Amino acid sequence: MTNRALENVATLANRLGYRLMYRVGFRPWEGYRDAAAASVDAMLDRAQAGRSVPLGRALDLGCGRGQYTPELAARGWEAVGVDVVPQAVAEARRVAGAGVEYVVGDVLDLPGAGLGTFDLFLDVGCFQGLDAAGRAAEAAGVSALANPGATVLMLAFGPRLRALVGGVSRRDVETAFAGWRVEVDEPASTAGLGWPMNRTGPRWYRLRRPPV
Repeated sequence: MTNRALENVATLANRLGYRLMYRVGFRPWEGYRDAAAASVDAMLDRAQAGRSVPLGRALDLGCGRGQYTPELAARGWEAVGVDVVPQAVAEARRVAGAGVEYVVGDVLDLPGAGLGTFDLFLDVGCFQGLDAAGRAAEAAGVSALANPGATVLMLAFGPRLRALVGGVSRRDVETAFAGWRVEVDEPASTAGLGWPMNRTGPRWYRLRRPPV
C-alpha cells in the first residue's frame, strides 16, 4: 500500500471514530473548553483587538456540538461552525442562539461547502488530528475562503503523543499554511487536564494572511 493510500485510510479511520464516539456519547475533547477557558478567551481578545463591531465573519473549524461558535457570535463575529459529523451539527443547531450558523461540511473540502469568505478561522483540536494530506487540504481550503488580512487561531497538541491523541509541530503548521505568517507561537496551559492531555504540549498559533 502506498503512503498516500495509508494516509487516506488513517483519515477515514479518524472520521469513523468521531462518528462512533458521538453516537455513544464519548466526547473527551469537550472537557478542554472548561479547562482552557482563560486561554481561549485571551487569544480571542487578542484577535479582535483594534477591530470594531461588527468584527467580520468567523469560521469555527470542526465545531462539533458548538463549544466555541456561540462565543464568537457573542463577541460580535458573524459566526459559522462547520463539522463533518451530522449528529454533532444537529445537536449544535438545537441550542444555537442568534448570529450563529452551523453547516455540515468537510474541512478537507471547505470550498465545496458553500460557506463564503471569512476574516477569522478558529481551529481547536481539528488540524492536529489530520494526516499530512489532510492538513494540506484544510489549509488550502482556509486559504481559498480567507479574506485579505485574515487570521487563523489554532490550538493544537504537540507531536509528542501524536499516535495517541494527535498533534503537530510548528513545522507541520508552516508547511500546510505556506504563504501565511506565524505571528504567535506560545504554549497553552494544561491546568485542569489529566493524563495524557497534560503531557501533550499544547500550543497556540496565530497566523495572518498578508493583505494583498
